[in-house]
Amino acid sequence: MEPATGEVVFNTSSVGYQEIVSDPSYSFQIVVMTSPHIGNYGIEEAVSQSERPHVAGFVVRDLSPAFHSRSEGSLREYFEKNGITAISGVDTRAITRRIRAHGALRGLITTDPERTVEELVGEVRTVPLMDGLDLVQKVTTLRPYVKEPADGEARRRIAVYDFGVKRGIITSLTQRGCEVVVYPASTHADEIINQSFDGVVLSNGPGDPEPVSYARENIGQLIGKVPIFGICLGHQLTGLALGGKTYKLKFGHHGGNHPIRDMRSGRVEITAQNHGFAVDPDSLDLSAIELTHINLNDDTLEGFRHRSEPIMAVQFHPEAAPGPTDSGHLFDDFFEMIEAAR
Repeated sequence: MEPATGEVVFNTSSVGYQEIVSDPSYSFQIVVMTSPHIGNYGIEEAVSQSERPHVAGFVVRDLSPAFHSRSEGSLREYFEKNGITAISGVDTRAITRRIRAHGALRGLITTDPERTVEELVGEVRTVPLMDGLDLVQKVTTLRPYVKEPADGEARRRIAVYDFGVKRGIITSLTQRGCEVVVYPASTHADEIINQSFDGVVLSNGPGDPEPVSYARENIGQLIGKVPIFGICLGHQLTGLALGGKTYKLKFGHHGGNHPIRDMRSGRVEITAQNHGFAVDPDSLDLSAIELTHINLNDDTLEGFRHRSEPIMAVQFHPEAAPGPTDSGHLFDDFFEMIEAAR
């Protein structure tokens, strides 16, 4: 295997490793799993969130040699088939503690025992920082494609901007009777507006939202023309399009156990999250924007709505995959917002 380089992050999910490694949001990241025992139920294509794994590398304490008899293969075979470098037998707790203390760090996994520590550290220092990287172009679809509603009856037509979209988002829409058209990240807003969609979903994705200026500009042109629902990177890009700012978190949120509070109802939900950047709430015009969700671990902004336009956005993943389904109702809230805007 080739050496793996990228930003090292830890994920606190105890299950769902296949969904994690196939999430395009993990492009250019080496993922350290805090759960010590990984791989024991193998691989099943049906739960993959894209057509291939996107992690730069993978680190576990104990890789299970055994896996479920109904699976389609082992995690090790999956990585070998797709050329992903992974390592086991590692003290993942020590790595996690270091990241928590020092923030997100660049790292390298090598298969060459002859290289010195000094050589390897020198190579790691040449790895780009995540700040300023537009990784969306590495993961977006090259051409539009259509997903039909699960029951065959299209009650709504939804456009999805693919900034690294997970299959779980698309499935959450098709299961609710939507015909979904997925567009490349750089698709001009006019193409969406001219198709008379009921709504637009801005998907998750990797990297820093700041350099994805083409998306910010297109979202700005969509505002006032069609209802918008931003998820994860889509949340950050919506914040930027509304005049806000984003910033790099110390070590990000990665896992399926992050508590958030709905500030309107007071309800607490456990959410799936995967992001290294956040929207600065102090940069938003609160006369036009209502803050709707907050993270109970660190008080970072997790959601907002526009007070007069049909726009809603959340930093977490309502589709989960993997993780709890507490927030799945947000897709229905989006449809209610669409109906109210007619």
